[in-house]
Amino acid sequence: MELLSTPHNIKITSITCDSFKICWETDVKDRERITHYFVDLNKKENKDSNKFKHRDVPTKLVAKAVALPMTVRGHWFLSPRTEYSVAVQTAVKQSDGEYLVSDWSEVVEFCTGDYSTAHLKQLLEKAEVIAGRMLRFSLFYRNHNQEYFEYIRSHHDGVMQPYLKDSSGSHGSPVNGMLHGIFFSCNTEFNTGAPQLDSPYGRLHFQVEAEQLFNPNTNLYFADFYCMYTAYHYVILVLAPKASAGDLFCRDRLPLLDSAHNPFLTCTQGPDGQLVYHHAQDLILELIYTQPLSLALGTLGEIGGHQLMSLSTANAKKDPSCKTCNISVGR
Repeated sequence: MELLSTPHNIKITSITCDSFKICWETDVKDRERITHYFVDLNKKENKDSNKFKHRDVPTKLVAKAVALPMTVRGHWFLSPRTEYSVAVQTAVKQSDGEYLVSDWSEVVEFCTGDYSTAHLKQLLEKAEVIAGRMLRFSLFYRNHNQEYFEYIRSHHDGVMQPYLKDSSGSHGSPVNGMLHGIFFSCNTEFNTGAPQLDSPYGRLHFQVEAEQLFNPNTNLYFADFYCMYTAYHYVILVLAPKASAGDLFCRDRLPLLDSAHNPFLTCTQGPDGQLVYHHAQDLILELIYTQPLSLALGTLGEIGGHQLMSLSTANAKKDPSCKTCNISVGR
């Protein structure tokens, strides 16, 4: 039987966090007799690669010949925001069950995408299940070391600057490595309603009235839900002043929450016209405020408890086996 021509001009399109479309060209004389495609898909290894791709799943995929482009989909071998290389062979299955195959095509590279808003809504729904009852609070706070606050005073005139979000949490969250903001907390001691005494991030404690960051001119977005091989679960929310650069970034990428009616963080108006704030009891909320903020708007002091560095979530990787906070796409 005549040999098959080598596939060429490989094109990758319609890339998502767990799928892509692939097409190529072959000689006209081969098109009618091709019965199968072989796709060799490999993750490019680097120091920042997602470690949670399942290593026991082969990446040489066999598919019956279909009209091109062909969709390749599968969360068990594709991860979000990950670089891959791919090559293809075409084949003819012969009467004896053996295959006549072409040479491998050239290798092309591509990178998978972030979670879509549909994927994030699935995460949001999972987080809603365990959010628990709402507790009242009045302060946002940010814990850090003395050197940080001294640097803010000496280099930025006492104004905290947004910085790039790290890679902690779900690998596919659109805010990782893309959104600039300032990290805040709001969880409280259940018996006092005061900010939590212990800190993973430093002994100095900056606190500010909640209304300074979260008010009717602020949009609230859901960005992630994850855990780190512990019983604690984290939800990342974004506080973005309306029409700000952060708001524009989040608008097409993250689910927008109703500030007054959601199970994580709310801002409502009390009978006296004052704003009232509540947070979820059973989740650790990580808040990203997308604008610069002056230290003059709050107060700085020392934490009342211990510095527990082991609880830091800086660049923390999500547990891919947790059924509570994972969805059926790449981790």
